[in-house]
Amino acid sequence: MDTKARIEALRALLWEWEHQYYVLDRPTVPDYEFDEKLRELETLEEAHPEYVTPDSPTRRVGGKAVETFPPVRHEVPLQSLQDVFSPEELAAFHQRMREASEDDASPEYVVEPKVDGLSVALEYLDGAFVRGATRGDGEVGEDVTENLRTVRSIPMRLEHAPHRLIVRGECYMSREVFARLNDERTLRDEPPLANPRNAAAGSLRQLDPKVAARRRLDCVIFNIQLSDGGGYETDAEQLEDLERMRFRVIPRKVLRSLEEVQAEIDRLGENRYDYPYEMDGAVVKVNDLAFRDRLGSTAKFPRWAAAWKYPPERKPAKVLEIVVQVGRTGVLTPKVVTEPVRLAGTTVTNATLHNQDFITEKDVRVGDTVLIQKAGEIIPQVIGVDLTKRPEGTVPYHLPDRCPVCGAPVERDPDGAALRCTGAECPAQLMRNLVHFASRDCMDIEGLGPAVVRALVEQKLVRTPGDLYRLREEEVAGLDRMGKTSARKLLNAIEKSKGNDLSRLLNAFGIRQVGTKAAQVLAGRFRTLDALMEADEETLTEIPDIGAVTARCLTDWFRNPQSQHLIERLREAGVSFESRQTETGTALAGMTFVLTGTLTGMTRSQAKALIENRGGKVSGSVSKKTTYVVAGSEAGGKLTRAEQLGIPVLSEEAFSALLEQADS
Repeated sequence: MDTKARIEALRALLWEWEHQYYVLDRPTVPDYEFDEKLRELETLEEAHPEYVTPDSPTRRVGGKAVETFPPVRHEVPLQSLQDVFSPEELAAFHQRMREASEDDASPEYVVEPKVDGLSVALEYLDGAFVRGATRGDGEVGEDVTENLRTVRSIPMRLEHAPHRLIVRGECYMSREVFARLNDERTLRDEPPLANPRNAAAGSLRQLDPKVAARRRLDCVIFNIQLSDGGGYETDAEQLEDLERMRFRVIPRKVLRSLEEVQAEIDRLGENRYDYPYEMDGAVVKVNDLAFRDRLGSTAKFPRWAAAWKYPPERKPAKVLEIVVQVGRTGVLTPKVVTEPVRLAGTTVTNATLHNQDFITEKDVRVGDTVLIQKAGEIIPQVIGVDLTKRPEGTVPYHLPDRCPVCGAPVERDPDGAALRCTGAECPAQLMRNLVHFASRDCMDIEGLGPAVVRALVEQKLVRTPGDLYRLREEEVAGLDRMGKTSARKLLNAIEKSKGNDLSRLLNAFGIRQVGTKAAQVLAGRFRTLDALMEADEETLTEIPDIGAVTARCLTDWFRNPQSQHLIERLREAGVSFESRQTETGTALAGMTFVLTGTLTGMTRSQAKALIENRGGKVSGSVSKKTTYVVAGSEAGGKLTRAEQLGIPVLSEEAFSALLEQADS
């Protein structure tokens, strides 16, 4: 078989496997076999770029990052649906349909779940995916083609498709993926995403498709917007044909009477938590396409469809006790433990109380009867207290002043209501601390991401960041998906981190108020960790950029016995406690830089540090206040903006020369 034929055969095989895995949920080959064939295809396409096609499975990983999303005007508007909230409103909709029918008879309806995601239009030419756009305002959306290529349940190649086809679907993030993503964000000290719908919308609007690919979105199709094939008489026929083309299509039922429609809406509502996606309602639409055409649309809605919206489910529950959990960022979160209650498809026995301010405001006490609701239908929370059922003898509740896990003092966030454990080695914070310790701006340990950290903690190989430097190759190689080669690479990266500058170690400690810039300032000023540990608050506040709050956080952290134990473990392991950087200068003081494109001699983080070490500032956007724009390869919109405003643009070589001049 020649190379071109082999490439085409691999594509066909991978398309089929993707369809079985992501659309039909029936995988037929092990993951390693799929990956093996995908790597073979990637290798062949790299060697023969003339055979690469836009719909190749290799394009799933995401293309080049973009600066903006071009607008797309929808040939057929993506309208929204008129909501109905009660049996009476549904009956009124049904009566309008009967009156509009030719024989005053009940029309056939299609009833389907209303997925709570982000609506998109997908365009195909001769069976190949060519463009995807968000709904936007229904008339104009945004071109997110490259991000949609990463959604594996969207077929890149159709079977038996017309010459031109545009379909409408809903992109969503499954509950499982959403929970895992928020778990990882917490480990990285990033704020959790509010709900799966917002997570899906944010994922599709990532400027870098590689980020979108890691979000693992799904898509379900529910309508043909435009087709030069067809001859369909009903919506059900359209959806059956879309399934034959290899789309994942919305589940649906064809019904006639109002009673049947209401029963199906109720059934979907009772079982909505069994679906992988969030469902905020049920869609009822006329099945007959000719009848739809006669009914037409208003300025906003099609007259032939309605959306039944499910109200949030709330249940009363008796509070048995109030417990405090310590999260991976050290925040103390109070929860009520309640008598079991069935809520939103699961049995709930506890609900969050957020913080002390919330407890005080609601006056939640042990013994109370509270009303519970799932926030975004994900996290149970208390929304109120039924004071009429409060028993005698209850007392107000107050959070403890020491961590219930490690016993370290707790402190209130200066900018919020949260109470946080101050323990440097608190077991509850271990995974978060390790991920932060190893991150790029801290000790920069390549290969030590959330998955590996989780495995190390679960196998009890690491209990503090200091234990990383005592790992043995055979221990790491025994972890899932590691092996000897990966273990050796990780241990080499850990060993290399011992020689990092003191500023990275200070940042890695995760001391409140001490980030990258403050760590660089402190390392440049004190030169060694021991000298910094001896400094009092008065000495610290004399340093530019170090205020009273930061100084207090530093001295409190160094006095903590857990911090002292961690430092000694790192000292014994041979981690450098010295700074090699020059003391923070002022040569670039008053200057604002913007970085764009790819730099070859340094990372953006390194370039930022070089600027800030000399007193300059780095901004994320170009304005009239920008002094210089540093442009690497593939610079985009920021470079264009700089040229429009007449802002001086530095190449990487010119930027390096400017730094040398600043140091002279």
